[in-house]
This record gives sequence, C-alpha cells and structure tokens, in this order.
Amino acid sequence: MFFLLLGISLNSYAWDWWPIAINHASEEKDTLRYGAFLRGLSTYGETAPFWLQTNQNGDIAPASHSGNLAVELLKPATAPHRWFDYDFGVALTGRVQSHTENIIHQMNRIGSFYSNLAYAHARLYIVDITAGILPQQQDLSDCALSSGGLLFSNNAHPMPKVSIGIDRWTAFPGAYGYLEIRGGISNMWMVDNIYVRKAMIHHKWIGGKIGGKLPVNLSYEFHHVAQWGGYSPIYGDLGNNWNAFMNAFLVQSGGSMANDQHNAQGNHIGSQTLSLDIKGDEWNVSAYWQNLSEDGPIRFIGCGMNNQDGLWGLHLSQDKWPFINGLTYEFIHTTDQSGPFHDKDGFIFGGNDNYYNNGVYANGWNYWYRTIGNPFVTSPIYNTSGHISTTNNRVRAHYIGLKGDIYGYKYRAICSYVDNYGTYNYPLYSNNTSILLECSKHFDKLWGMDISLSLAADLGSQFGNQFGAMITIKKQGIITQW
Repeated sequence: MFFLLLGISLNSYAWDWWPIAINHASEEKDTLRYGAFLRGLSTYGETAPFWLQTNQNGDIAPASHSGNLAVELLKPATAPHRWFDYDFGVALTGRVQSHTENIIHQMNRIGSFYSNLAYAHARLYIVDITAGILPQQQDLSDCALSSGGLLFSNNAHPMPKVSIGIDRWTAFPGAYGYLEIRGGISNMWMVDNIYVRKAMIHHKWIGGKIGGKLPVNLSYEFHHVAQWGGYSPIYGDLGNNWNAFMNAFLVQSGGSMANDQHNAQGNHIGSQTLSLDIKGDEWNVSAYWQNLSEDGPIRFIGCGMNNQDGLWGLHLSQDKWPFINGLTYEFIHTTDQSGPFHDKDGFIFGGNDNYYNNGVYANGWNYWYRTIGNPFVTSPIYNTSGHISTTNNRVRAHYIGLKGDIYGYKYRAICSYVDNYGTYNYPLYSNNTSILLECSKHFDKLWGMDISLSLAADLGSQFGNQFGAMITIKKQGIITQW
C-alpha cells in the first residue's frame, strides 16, 4: 500500500498540492557544526534514579556514579522546502562508571567507548533515505515530555539501520491539503548479540491524517516490526536469506522450526496510534491512544482481546503564558495481555501475550539490556537474577511531564508512579515514585556554553529510596558554512 501511495506522489509533479512550495534554490546556508559534552552523575543509593538514566538513548549508565565525555560533528538539514536536502552526523562517547552489585548487566566494563550517532540522510522531494545509527523517532506528540511509545522509545541505544520512506506528514495529491500521509520501511541490526547473534529487525509503518490545514486533525498510524534472522545457540540458523525476509515482511510462515512453520517466521509485534490534534492561534492540544499486539493477527481499534491495555495521553503546548510551554499526562496499562492463559479453548492461542518476550529471541524486545519500548516495562539491566528477558511487563503507571522557560532558564519536570505485577508466569509486586527536575541555561559570557543541572529521586519498593544529581556542560558552534 505504501509503495502505491509513493508511486502516485512521485508521478504527480503538480506541486500545488504540496503544503509548502518547492523551491529549487534557497538562500539558506548549509553549516557544519561541532559539539562537545561533559556530564557527571552521582547518586546516594545503589543505582542512578530512574528518570536520570531512562530515555537517554542508553547514554547514562545505571550505576550510582558515572561520567560521559562526547564530541560530535553535524551538518543539519537546511530547509524542508528545498527540492533536495541532506544532513549527517557523527559522535563518539567515552563513559566511565562505578561497579554496582545489583546491576548485573553492565556490559562488564567500567569504561567504554561507543557511538550513538553516525548517520547520513537525504531527502529528494518527499522521499527520505537514511543509513546509519541515530535515535528512533517516536510517533507521539512531544518526545521530551512523553514516557515513550509502547513500540519505540528513546530508552535503548539506537541501532544501525537503513530506511526509505516519507518521514514527514505530506499532502496527498488531489486532496487539496486536507489529507496527509507518511510511511516507510527499514531494516535494523541488533549488534549487541546478547543471545541470538546477528539478529535483525524489519520495520514498516503507514499513517494517514484527515484535516491537514484545518484546525482539527485526526490521524491513525500503524507500525509492524519483526525480529528475524540471526543464529540461535539452540536452533542454529534462523533464516538469513531473501525468503526469510519476505516471510517476515508478509507475516508468513516458513523457516526450519515447527513453530515458525505453524505461525509466522520471526517475532512479530504491531502497534497502532490514534491521535486527535486541535490547533489554536497560540496553543495546541493532542489526545492520543496507542495499543500493542504480540500474538496472532493485528487487531484494529476496538477488536483486540487486549483492549484494556494501552497508552493514553494528553498533551498541551502553548506560547502565550511566559512560564509553561508544554504539559503532558500519560496513563500506561499493560496488565491484561489478553488474559492469563495462552490456550483459550484448545484452538485459539492469544492469551498471556507476555509483552516484549519471545521463546526463540530470548532477549526479547530489548537492546543492550534496555527496553526498546516503554521504559515502565522494566529493562533486563535491573534483573538481579541474571535473566536476559523481561521479568516485569505487567504495569500500571501514571506520568506527568512539564516544561517551560523562566527568564532564560529552561526547565523540565517529571513525576511518575508505577505499580509492577511481574509477568503472568512469575508474578510479583513492587511500586515506585520517580521525580525529575531539570534546569538549563545558555551563558554567553562563559564561552557560549550551556549548563544544565538535573535532580532526581526514587521512592518505593522497586528501586528503594535513592537520590541523585547530574550536571551537563555543553559547547556548540559553527565550523564553517556555505
């Protein structure tokens, strides 16, 4: 379906339907920029507080004490209305951390070097092509104020990938700007090799928005991912050829294992997001819902067995009040999972969905021991038992995020509460209240540096009572422009 829409768009050279006129020339200048970051964290407790090291693209170690030094080189995108644009970036991070007894999976290294940014992107008219390592985009309203999507968040390290698609909401030809689309396809590589070596992730998505230039927009977006390929220590070659890819792409049975021959080859997960956006002159309101499907065919809105599960969110942004720019509330519920029993009647298998876990890909929907989806589903990095799978995926959480600017001091505040129930097979109970207060300011007299201070605390039985602080010093600038 996506490729049909793409073909229609490319063959329609009448750019009067485009939301912004396409210019073959532009007065904007391209720039090459640099950045350097120095970060230090210290905690009174056994681990770094939850919101200090969560949704940080894996940059912040879970240890009680850590430090980061990063350098980056960037060529940002210049103008979205040019017929051709490109950008790239590369960064290298060095990290040191203390040893923490109850953090089993710390990659067994006190110090490490890695890159969370090494990519190139080009846009030709409406088509985006990307290759390399960069954070996965979420499909929620404000990434800085969201707890993270059920399928993707910024919690884990980004994976190497290649993708092609329409990344921006783009006017559908002939709809006069009232209908917009986006979508694409990508393949990612799980280079952590935690259990299955050289496993890959197929990802495709398609979305439509009704309203466009109207003040009220209704959008729906569907995502499908499949862990496929690689080499299992138990099952051997899991299929690393074109046929295996097509089975993952089309959600077809295949492969050498009986389970894949009976069901679909690979580990398949789907998500859908429904969003209502209202745009005013000085404010915007977004209400959104997101659902997850782990077993069987994707059940669309109102038809799934796990309808009680999902993420419900409300986001307000405005620029009229001087001190508050954005406010988000989210409720996350994943305790149902289509019921406690996988075998419902001897023929229908769909209960005990066991989110983010899989029998073949034992590390599940995690990368470098961190949850790829919503971080309230506890990352294996906290598993004191040594298990590499997700041991707590039945959660009920409330989340509030707030950001603004007070006389040049930018701030972000987060407060969350979660009840944890483990899994159906291994139930448990714990709770946690997490708080974050972050403040940053640009100082022209200090060589143009940005300095930020983050204070955080955990209270409850999940992590215990702990407090931490983190300071970040950042320097950015322009090397050249053309």
